[in-house]
Amino acid sequence: MKLAEYATYDALGLADLVARKEVTPQELAALAAAAIAALNPELRAVVETYPDRIEGLDAASLGHGPFRGVPFLMKDVFGHEKGRRIEFGSRLCAGMVGEVDSHLMTQLRAAGLNSLGRSAAPEYSMSATTESLMFGNTSSPWRQGHSAGGSSGGAAAAVAAGIVPMAHGSDIGGSIRIPASWCGGVGFKPSRMRVSVGPTVDEPGFGYSMNHVQTRTVRDSAALLDCICQPQQGDPFVIPRPAQPYAELHRQQPGRLRVGIVLNPLLGAATDPEVAQAVRSAGAQLQAMGHEVDEVPAQMGGMETLAAIQKLFFFGFKDRLDAYAAKTGLKPGPDTLEPAILSVYHWAATLTAADFLGAWGRANGARRTLSQFWATHDVWLSPTTARVSEPWGRYHLARPGVTAAGMLDELWCEPVQFTLPHNLMGTPAISLPLAWHSNGMPIGVQLAAPPAQDHVVLQLAHALEQAMPWSGRVPPLHVSRLV
Repeated sequence: MKLAEYATYDALGLADLVARKEVTPQELAALAAAAIAALNPELRAVVETYPDRIEGLDAASLGHGPFRGVPFLMKDVFGHEKGRRIEFGSRLCAGMVGEVDSHLMTQLRAAGLNSLGRSAAPEYSMSATTESLMFGNTSSPWRQGHSAGGSSGGAAAAVAAGIVPMAHGSDIGGSIRIPASWCGGVGFKPSRMRVSVGPTVDEPGFGYSMNHVQTRTVRDSAALLDCICQPQQGDPFVIPRPAQPYAELHRQQPGRLRVGIVLNPLLGAATDPEVAQAVRSAGAQLQAMGHEVDEVPAQMGGMETLAAIQKLFFFGFKDRLDAYAAKTGLKPGPDTLEPAILSVYHWAATLTAADFLGAWGRANGARRTLSQFWATHDVWLSPTTARVSEPWGRYHLARPGVTAAGMLDELWCEPVQFTLPHNLMGTPAISLPLAWHSNGMPIGVQLAAPPAQDHVVLQLAHALEQAMPWSGRVPPLHVSRLV
């Protein structure tokens, strides 16, 4: 198999070739490694590869799930694998190694995926762009020097460029969906607690963070969800699941739904007119399919809510970094932390239990206000991000002058305006590459549904994938373009 042919398959397609013995897992690993060697100098999407999972791969060690032999990347964040480095994109954590397999890692392995390396992420995943002093800046495959988004930007760039068909991502405020939007891929955030990340953590980010994958097709997202949504012993709670597998459900028609288009500035950020038009075009397509569509505002409480969420995200952050420092023997400071994160480290030390409880109450009120949307609508349709990818530097944690106080306005507000509500509500949401800007960059359109209605999101996503296909669009930085 040639690289150009390899890059035409999604994950299930490659797994089918393996099952039919038309290609071996070792051959696929070698192709992924060749793609990394060729494209990574420009993309900077991959920060480490594992020789024992490439040239030294023992196929007998792979699980026998539906993705057996498919090359895969783990994000440099939660989702730990015992004995592998996990550095959180931070010089403070240089050389740190996972001590146990997470439940997520165990289930990914059982699915048959061959995790052959780590993808890039910004420091502690606290940025909407994947740019770091430790590993450099990750490009969108659509334009070198433009942000791949964050924090799962390395994963999204690698998938969109054809390096691997699927890669791990995590999402605390949009970190799967934002990079999917800016790289032209599919990024699905499941419902709260749909995917366990035990045993060391109950719910990352106090329930805001979820794990899943970056993909190129909706069917890959649905099938992988079946593999990793198994409740684990000790999980704090279990949410309802449909009787049928998501791999089957996503192909079914959901029935007539009430779709609300949300375009009002939830955090004060103006939406690019071309982005807004892309959302309305998707709404028109859904209306043509028989759904009821109207434009309706949503309310989240503006920047006061975002300020409360910042306190929740960073309560205990100093203690967390001090624990990492104890493991690595390094000290938090300007040589080990990026400027914005160092400022947050000191600010977090001032947060009190009263601050946390006040922020929790504010977030609760915002969640209940936002959730009034579901009283009149079944589906949320909005931009994923208010604007398309921008050049490096705009959201960098080392951007001059950015402190803990300035992170909200300068680094978070615009990218997370339409994604954060679904972390707050715990609702399933997906970004689809349904349009392209006149400047050549992809536009992500976001669909969401009430909690536990993951299948509804996947069903609508599949329908739009058929009606507004994107598979024929290939970015300039792509495996198929290698000579």
